[in-house]
Amino acid sequence: MSDSILQFWWGLPLCAALFAYKFVLQVFFGMIIVPDDRIGLVVKKFTLYGDKRLPDGRIIAVNGEAGMQGKPLAPGLYWRMWPWQYAITMEHFTVIPQDKLGLVKAKDGAPMDSGRVLGKPVPCDKFQDSQAFLENNGQKGPQAAFLTPGSYRINTFLFEIDMVPITRIQENKVGIVTTLDGEPLEKGDIAGGSVAGHRNYQDPMAFIQAGGRKGLQEDVILAGTYYLNPWFAVVEQVEMIHIHIGYVGVVNSFEGPEGKDTSGVGFTHGNIVKKYDKGVWDEPLDPGKHPVNIYTHSVEIVPTTNIVLNWANSRTESHELDKHLCTISVRSHDGFTFNLDVSQIIHIPRNDAPKVIARFGNMKNLVSQVLEPTIANYFRNSAQKSGVIEFLTNRSDRQEDARAQIGKVLGEYNVEGVDTLIGDIVPPEALMRTLTDRKIAEQERVTYEIQKSAQIERKEFESAKAGADMQPEVVKSTRQVEINTQMAASKVAAARGDAESRVINAKADAENKTIIARADAEAKTINAKADAAATEMNGSAEAGKIKAIGLAEAEVTKQKTEAMGTEQYAIVRVAETLAMNGIKLVPEILINGQNGGGNGMIDALIGSEMLKKLQREADVVDIKPTNDAV
Repeated sequence: MSDSILQFWWGLPLCAALFAYKFVLQVFFGMIIVPDDRIGLVVKKFTLYGDKRLPDGRIIAVNGEAGMQGKPLAPGLYWRMWPWQYAITMEHFTVIPQDKLGLVKAKDGAPMDSGRVLGKPVPCDKFQDSQAFLENNGQKGPQAAFLTPGSYRINTFLFEIDMVPITRIQENKVGIVTTLDGEPLEKGDIAGGSVAGHRNYQDPMAFIQAGGRKGLQEDVILAGTYYLNPWFAVVEQVEMIHIHIGYVGVVNSFEGPEGKDTSGVGFTHGNIVKKYDKGVWDEPLDPGKHPVNIYTHSVEIVPTTNIVLNWANSRTESHELDKHLCTISVRSHDGFTFNLDVSQIIHIPRNDAPKVIARFGNMKNLVSQVLEPTIANYFRNSAQKSGVIEFLTNRSDRQEDARAQIGKVLGEYNVEGVDTLIGDIVPPEALMRTLTDRKIAEQERVTYEIQKSAQIERKEFESAKAGADMQPEVVKSTRQVEINTQMAASKVAAARGDAESRVINAKADAENKTIIARADAEAKTINAKADAAATEMNGSAEAGKIKAIGLAEAEVTKQKTEAMGTEQYAIVRVAETLAMNGIKLVPEILINGQNGGGNGMIDALIGSEMLKKLQREADVVDIKPTNDAV
């Protein structure tokens, strides 16, 4: 080892010479070399001429005063920086990484303006010219300006640098900003309105100079990377409002100008205003993702598809609006208490959604304040008007009536009642047992009927089976019957042939006799017709003769009557008639009778019996000429 040391002995004098050279240069000539990656921070220990002291309240010298100097030494060679007068501190460059920001706090400078929390920017080459910062009245304290990623020659005597992460807003999120500097909010406002020129709050002084208000901001920032000074703006990331298909978002704005009510005079449940005004917006948000400031706007999600609400203990839909609904308990007219499950289907039209929210505030209030009491009371009132059995029997009618009645009520609240469905009905256990027993009895009766039918079919089967077993004998008997039938038919055919022969002969004899009888009858008919014609002719001739005689006698009688008189002629005729009939003119016994005037002589000549006989004769005589005349 000693040998190796001896080999480099000559380097010792060289090192001593260099040390002596640098010492001499520094002490006698004040030489300072600042490396390329450093700056020299200078502290002046004293002044050679005069008594230059720092002004009160200042810690950085800019005019040659003793103390920490505002102007650092950049990389290079400097003379006359004697170590007995100046203390030089080599400081590394300030490097801001790519994902960081450099927040600057000035340890010296002008006081802050009243009401401000950040120092206003001044020309100072991004805080690399500390003397320019102080000469241009840069303010002491946190600075509005900041350092973006890069390397900077920062005088750490004057500036303190804090590294903070840059602001990244994630996808599907929005950044809600609260500024810490600016003008105070106006009375009644909860957030600052929109101002232009600040590049999403990345330029604090532009925001302040444009009249931006400190506090919660109405505007939000979207997904991306931002250079935000956290001493100026605090950002909270929240999820975007995601409105799924089949829903709309009704916006209630807490910030904005006072708008004019657009709901009309018939709606008295709150103001509905145009978009961006304060109040419930008349235009809901359609399905999609919306960057909404949840502190200045509330969004109530309203389903526009059909919603099913269940009044049941064991069933809840995914929307959970019916989470607190339960089975309805009702009492019937006949005093029974029973439970029933009900499902109500409703629909809220898109354009009516703002009115529903303005009236109730949210969907849960709609269910609790309208749907729950309306449906429960309807079924309680309906059950009290009928018995349990009637309620069960008329279930479909009850359901249809419920749909109409409940739909009418919901229509008054801008909600459509699509349908009302009655689910499971649980009647009283005792009544259910009775109905079950009745049903079992009915089923048993059906079972007995089926068994009876089965026995009948079995009987028919056995009969058919026995018939099948007897089929050979039956076939044999059938064949014998057919043979006997054929033999009988043969005999019948022979007898029928003999009978038909006899019938034909009898018919022939009868026809011959008929022909002969018909010929005799026709001959007799002809002879009778000839005799009748001759008789008719003789009768006609005789009648003509009698008529002629009668007419002649009538004429003679007429002439005699006229000549003798009617009474005298009658006496003569009586006498003639008596003579012709051999009757004595004078009777043997004379009958004196007083007839009260009678017929005079005639009554004297004949008795009453004789008179009757003569009367009959006279009638005959009188009628005959008349008939003859006819």
